[in-house]
Amino acid sequence: MLATAELIAEASQPARLAELLPGYLGTAPLYRPAAARPFAQLPLITKQDIRRDFPANFLGPDANLENLIEREVLELEHTSGTSEERTPLLLPRGWWAEQERRALCLNPIAAALLDSNPHARRVTIASPVCSSDICYTSVPARDDRIVGQSLFLSLSRFPFLWNDGDLARMAAETLEWQPQFLDVDPVYGVVFARYCERHNIRLPSLKFVLCSYEFASVVHRRILDRVFGVPVIDLYGSTETGHLLVEQTDGMRPSLETAFLEVLEPDAAGIGELVVTTLTNDLMPLIRYRIGDLVRRVELPYRTRYVLHGRVADAFQTAAGRVTTRQVDQCFKDLSGFAHYQLVQRNPGQWLMRYVPDREGPIPQQIEAVRQRLISVLGAASDLTMEQTDLLMPESSGKFRLGYPFSSPHTASHGEK
Repeated sequence: MLATAELIAEASQPARLAELLPGYLGTAPLYRPAAARPFAQLPLITKQDIRRDFPANFLGPDANLENLIEREVLELEHTSGTSEERTPLLLPRGWWAEQERRALCLNPIAAALLDSNPHARRVTIASPVCSSDICYTSVPARDDRIVGQSLFLSLSRFPFLWNDGDLARMAAETLEWQPQFLDVDPVYGVVFARYCERHNIRLPSLKFVLCSYEFASVVHRRILDRVFGVPVIDLYGSTETGHLLVEQTDGMRPSLETAFLEVLEPDAAGIGELVVTTLTNDLMPLIRYRIGDLVRRVELPYRTRYVLHGRVADAFQTAAGRVTTRQVDQCFKDLSGFAHYQLVQRNPGQWLMRYVPDREGPIPQQIEAVRQRLISVLGAASDLTMEQTDLLMPESSGKFRLGYPFSSPHTASHGEK
């Protein structure tokens, strides 16, 4: 077998892990009780472990966090709080930008832009809650929403409530900024894209659209591609781990310098829970961290790729087994007329599919096609209602969930009239 650069880098990960682990296990109090165990027997950790006794669980009981921040040794950040309460994080200064660039450079389109223009401008369209670079205590002026080469457009975490005045302001600022790429939450990006389409607004400087923050649905990708006419690139990761995967033509490529990835308890289809060990954050190393997402690992002849399947918490449990966000999303493949959707499980056998129409909306045959596909995936006995709506509501973080299982604490507010 040909030893490609990717395979060589992947093969070197265990040695790098063995080099880093003794320091991580011996320094962070969180890991000391299990420090003598082999890597595969180390306990899995979650956000709850990060929050417990923070920051002493990583820095030790005598660390002065305020002093470290004042000396600019680290940055104190937080997760968005979509799946559970917000979690504090310790990040080395400049770490976020470094790991993001490392991941982007694994995609040939993004790499070509950043090689030719290291200071490429971007426009970010996402929930203000999800940005660690900017904090809104009032209604900030445009210049107050510029950080480095990034212009942040969103002033609200309710994109379906943006009026034409809000969207006109966003479009005008984007045209003036002339970004080389958009960095979007898919839901927010599509609301903006559809406004641009209605008003025949073109962004000639644009080279690609970057989708991150949450699962990029096929309905969102279709609209972003149609409106902007540039490649749509999926970038996956989290605030606490950094960006772990970036889209290639053959799947999601791992950023091997950033983290070591495991797939926990894969099912018959190879889909399992992603477990992450970070390799570049010495202040708060995460060892065997349950990030809360489902993936399928694909081992190709000369490389390894991953397929994203959405959050563990958003997967449905049916009589036939687990149904992931991706498996639901594939029911919309090749069917136009849908701009957004949320599937709500009202009880174990009753479902509500709420959707926002795109343009004139889906014709009856398309609605029935989605319904039949969903019933096939969820189970033949499923009672599924399709309901058109003008808006969907986000979580407190401003992110949107595509699925609400019956056990979800938010189901009633999203699934009942």
